[in-house]
Amino acid sequence: MKSALAVILAGGEGERLSLLSSERAKPAVPFGGKYRIIDFALSNCINSGITDVMVLTQYNPRSLNDHIGLGRAWDLDRNSGGIRLMQPYIARGRGNMDWYRGTADAVLRNLTSVMESPADVVLVLAGDHIYKMDYDPFIRAHRRHRADVTIAVRPVPLGDAHRFGILALDDSDAVVEWQEKPEHPRSDLASMGIYVFTKRALVEWLSESRVDFGRHVIPAMLEARARVFGYAFDGYWQDVGTVESYWQANMDLLAERPELDLDDRAWVIHTRSEERPPARIGPTAAVHRSMISHGCVINGTVERSVLGPGVHVGIGAVVRDSIVFLDTDIRAGAVVDRAIIDKNVTIYPNAVVGQGDDMDVVNRQEPTRLTTGITLVGKRAVVPRGVRLGRNCKVAENARATDFRSRVVRSGSSVEAHRGAVQVAPAGARRSGRPAVV
Repeated sequence: MKSALAVILAGGEGERLSLLSSERAKPAVPFGGKYRIIDFALSNCINSGITDVMVLTQYNPRSLNDHIGLGRAWDLDRNSGGIRLMQPYIARGRGNMDWYRGTADAVLRNLTSVMESPADVVLVLAGDHIYKMDYDPFIRAHRRHRADVTIAVRPVPLGDAHRFGILALDDSDAVVEWQEKPEHPRSDLASMGIYVFTKRALVEWLSESRVDFGRHVIPAMLEARARVFGYAFDGYWQDVGTVESYWQANMDLLAERPELDLDDRAWVIHTRSEERPPARIGPTAAVHRSMISHGCVINGTVERSVLGPGVHVGIGAVVRDSIVFLDTDIRAGAVVDRAIIDKNVTIYPNAVVGQGDDMDVVNRQEPTRLTTGITLVGKRAVVPRGVRLGRNCKVAENARATDFRSRVVRSGSSVEAHRGAVQVAPAGARRSGRPAVV
């Protein structure tokens, strides 16, 4: 088989992930304890025998660049092919158009580098999806159909279909209908945002006016009767673009027989991971259906939760239905319930994060993002002793004890970080009412 070049789109801002992606690119968000989201696309490439990989970065790329480095964790530190991190740049004659305007524009801006590869097909991947996929059968199907482009597809819940490109296939798997993020989808068959292009088709159909693959390139190709095909994927796949989908994808790992098997030695998910000692479970600890990463010290109770490296859970503390990023300290008697806690957070004794049954009180600052009872605590924040945070709350990065106006933070509120100031945004309206505006 001729070679393939993989182009991973990793520049997304990830606004719907709220503060989880405010200081890092979405593909760099931790997942499953010790991994980062982009590890799945990179591991799929190397496991599929693809060793020529370009990663297109843009938004807050530092943590992503640090994580990938030279690609050694994925065996991509090679003299021939290997991995290349591509940053946006200003080209002569383009004026102020220094940022990628969309998925297709990102590839267009790096087309010279794409054409330098000896590969005959280009695999375009999203860097923010959780899945395991062998790309070899996908590429073989593309070549068998003599397609210009082949789109990986799978069914999604109809209620989520408006978030995707929705399509229909005929008996030969040719795409016969396309709706990009339709308000009223006519099907539940969704594009996964994963494409195989022939180089010739990529050059032909990319242009300054076609900014996005889903909104512009694919519709233009269908209108011109290009050879556009679909490829059905039936494995686990999750676009973790929202707080709820991200939380659920982590919880999916805790099933007795998870659909996404991270223990599969035939398809290892590789990651860059620093050396730490094994996790220690103390004499007062109780751990139930959870994932505990290396370097953790557990002396309290952990239930149905995912803990990143170096998390400490003190005596009498309880972590339940939650995701905790690396090096967070949850001290004695504290409770974390249905929450996502970023890295280097300190939760002082007897504090409660995620309290009460007010699941329907949305966050006032982010009424479309924090709606399902999940409370977020940002990187390096401090939750003071005895403070009680309700549901759908948000504590900003670097928040300090002086930023908490009272010991009770009502559901739907946001704690902002201020120098010497104290502010807690008022609680949000219930879903049945009109959200207040901060």
